Amino acid sequence: MPQCGFSSRVAGVLNFMGVDFADVNVLADPDVRQGIKDFSDWPTVPQLYVKGEFVGGCDIVTEMTLSGELDTLFQTKGVKFDKEAADKIREANG
Repeated sequence: MPQCGFSSRVAGVLNFMGVDFADVNVLADPDVRQGIKDFSDWPTVPQLYVKGEFVGGCDIVTEMTLSGELDTLFQTKGVKFDKEAADKIREANG
């Protein structure tokens, strides 16, 4: 269960697009929370990784979803997603 609006937005996009994903509650352990920030050199959470590649935080994921770049990344990485759902997100926000 996402504990902030930004995490909720990213999880909502992935769920709506039918993406199978795993999540980690980094708020449960301060060392993990800081470790993920150090690992990615990104100061905030949530952080999306696709097949081990750091993608970005909520704003980047939102921008990529709206531009279609996230679709392209998923296709390139072999991640199954619902293209019609992705199109609906863009349509609703266009």
